[in-house]
Amino acid sequence: MDKWHFSGWATRNNLQCSDGRIIRKDAFKHCDGMTVPLVWNHDHTNPYRVLGHALLENREDGVYAYCAFNDTELAQTAKIYVQHGDIKQLSIYANKLKQQGPNVMHGDIREVSLVLAGANPGAFIENIMVHGEESDEEVVIYTGENIDICHADNDEKPSEEKEGKKMAEETKKPESEKTIKDVIDSMTDEQRDVMYMMVGLAKEDNNESEEKEMKHNVFDEYEVQQGAVLSHADQMAIINDAKRYGSMKESFLAHAGDNSDVEYADKTQTYGINGADDFLFPDARLLNTPPEFIKRDTGWVAKVMNGTHHTPFSRIKSMFADITEDDARAKGYIKGKLKKEEVFSLLKRTTTPTTIYKKQKMDRDDVIDITDFDVIAWLKSEMRMMLDEEIARAILVGDGRLASSDDKINEQHIRPVWKDEDLFTIKATIEVAANATADDKARAFIRGIIKARKNYKGSGEPSLFTTEDMLTDCLLLEDKNGRVIYDSVTKLASVLRVKEIITVPVMEGLNRTDAEGNTLDLLGLVVNLKDYNVGADKGGAVNMFDDFDIDYNQQKYLIETRCSGALIKPFSAMAIEMKVSAAAAVTE
Repeated sequence: MDKWHFSGWATRNNLQCSDGRIIRKDAFKHCDGMTVPLVWNHDHTNPYRVLGHALLENREDGVYAYCAFNDTELAQTAKIYVQHGDIKQLSIYANKLKQQGPNVMHGDIREVSLVLAGANPGAFIENIMVHGEESDEEVVIYTGENIDICHADNDEKPSEEKEGKKMAEETKKPESEKTIKDVIDSMTDEQRDVMYMMVGLAKEDNNESEEKEMKHNVFDEYEVQQGAVLSHADQMAIINDAKRYGSMKESFLAHAGDNSDVEYADKTQTYGINGADDFLFPDARLLNTPPEFIKRDTGWVAKVMNGTHHTPFSRIKSMFADITEDDARAKGYIKGKLKKEEVFSLLKRTTTPTTIYKKQKMDRDDVIDITDFDVIAWLKSEMRMMLDEEIARAILVGDGRLASSDDKINEQHIRPVWKDEDLFTIKATIEVAANATADDKARAFIRGIIKARKNYKGSGEPSLFTTEDMLTDCLLLEDKNGRVIYDSVTKLASVLRVKEIITVPVMEGLNRTDAEGNTLDLLGLVVNLKDYNVGADKGGAVNMFDDFDIDYNQQKYLIETRCSGALIKPFSAMAIEMKVSAAAAVTE
């Protein structure tokens, strides 16, 4: 039986990820008893990064891994990191991911990896591609759980009762095995100051021409920060005066007063410890790692992305026959008269794809130095989140950039519901007086949706996309007796004959100018997004690309998709717009 060096959770059940997915129980049940490679930081492209192997065990709470190192130099180095507690977390790489809605039901674990830090305290899934309800996906899953050390002479798997004790037991060393670092750690501040001084004297005597400032001593991982170098005379004075001051440390501090670069506390305090808040208080600790994004509410983004119809091809052609004109009507016949042929028009349009992307880069030195969390996973999650928001915005209202901007998403390729042709989006315009109140506008908005509803020809029951301000104004409406008319969002949705009401922050303050030069403010969109098709050819779905710039030592990342989008059913959407007119009467 293998000698297990450590163990830990490969993945945990029922943890909601940042994109809403949940790893469900027994999603990796079939991996129970499998042995997979143990890899360094998911670098499975390099065979020299294989550290050993891991035995997977499916449990009630998830998949547990028992890991053993091989004899390679990198594996033995990693073993030291684990035993010393420098690396505490595991991660897995899995593919062939299957899901039902947000629930991950199946996947194949291909490797277990030692990582510098998990993405967050729960589980985080970094998507490589996503489309549809079920898909084959590759993911990297971080549990955020600490690993446990196993005794080197123990062949058996650690019991669950002992898991919490193994780290402390392994890191204890007998006195005979203490390293130089352990000895330095055991020194008092006074002893360490003397040691630094003596090392400096020895170095100066051995090489008089060498630079006097000593940034690092001869022992690894210890750094002496000196504002200025002490001369040989200063050092001898400190040693000679040590008896008079009572200790080497006091003598050192007394003579250090001549050093203008040494930081001193404010001398005005007359009690307690002078400068305690500057020097003695512990450093502030970061509570949220990785940093939390300050962002707009993006709950609507998932509803847009998941609500649209998807096709595996991006060039979309729609064709319709208009049989609403009188020439298409059935006709009565009078004996002896000529029978007339039916006449109706054919309408068609074609939508082609465009590329939407987001690019980022980081210095490799920064990537290595950030050890509190996995900065790359964090960066990629931001890129995916912002890409999805931009696509959803383009689908509903357009990206808002000027037509002359190189970054604008072409509205002939991703056709916004708001600005689509009248054949597809009904423009319902309401007029209010210039002095209209918020209640007046809310009443006109509700009335406008109800009256325009008869023209809607879309599939099933549509949804209303509107702003938070407009929804609030509608919910605050009162009758003549001062009672709230709509006491819930559900009741308002029922009156408007929509399935649900979704607030969209990026719709705030949007307006356009019509052919007559009138300014029309967008109040809401009524649409069933099943009538909006998003098409992407094979290879055009969302993909993440990594590259390394040797010349500038930079890691570069690109996420992009190539797709098209358009309404595919006539009169399948309504845009509720408001025109302010001085002559308009307020609708009661």
